[in-house]
Amino acid sequence: MEIKSSNRSHGGVQGVYTHASSTTGTEMEFSVFVPDHEEGEKLPVVFYLSGLTCSQANVTEKGEFRAACAELGLIFVAPDTSPRGEGVPDDAEGAYDFGLGAGFYVNATEAPFDQHYHMRDYIEKELPALIGAEFPADMSRVSIMGHSMGGHGALTIALKNPDAYKAVSAFAPIVSPLNCPWGDKALTGYVGADKAKWRDYDACALIEDGARVPEILVDQGTADNFLEGQLKPELLTQICEKSDQPLTLRMQEGYDHSYYFISTFMRDHLEWHAIRLKS
Repeated sequence: MEIKSSNRSHGGVQGVYTHASSTTGTEMEFSVFVPDHEEGEKLPVVFYLSGLTCSQANVTEKGEFRAACAELGLIFVAPDTSPRGEGVPDDAEGAYDFGLGAGFYVNATEAPFDQHYHMRDYIEKELPALIGAEFPADMSRVSIMGHSMGGHGALTIALKNPDAYKAVSAFAPIVSPLNCPWGDKALTGYVGADKAKWRDYDACALIEDGARVPEILVDQGTADNFLEGQLKPELLTQICEKSDQPLTLRMQEGYDHSYYFISTFMRDHLEWHAIRLKS
């Protein structure tokens, strides 16, 4: 692991790091905020998964999480959204919703993406192991959250690994890739045309198939231009009600899909996570 940058902020250290990933076969970059703490103290960890076109830089620069994390004693980890670098395949037409910056937190099985696009394994296994080894992290107290494509990643990864995460929340998540154009394009390209294989990467399908977490918190802006065509939070509400999966969905009047929205409710989410991480 190499330090790319390190800055004092809000009574803690905000760092950006790179390492050679055995999972993706590439250099991967991620950011970590560590609050001040007593020597030898281990802190709970929140993983944040970003959305389409983003890297870890977006939330690191715009998320406004550091003051809350410093007060709450939370380590905040933000990985990139896809592998990058020479030889990593991209969308053939350079579209924003597939390829670089759009890894969808899946393990790709379709060539040529199967060589590098193993973001699920990276988030579930390799990155947590690295965080536990290199930072003052209590890896028995971990939660996960995300935005849009990252909200999809947070929900599906938590539902697939309920013992690994104490809490899960999302901002404007893609709740059902089986039922939206973004998901159709991404999962066809990464996983193939057999939609039965997509269910592992669809929060609504996972809940329908029996996966459960203690509770889910979602914030969704009513002025989000992707609300009706791509995000469809009503599908998550319907399956959670049908399946007795606890869900708090808060429709936030007038908010869009941007970091103006995310940063407004970031503290709410971190406080919600902190309660569950410290219980």
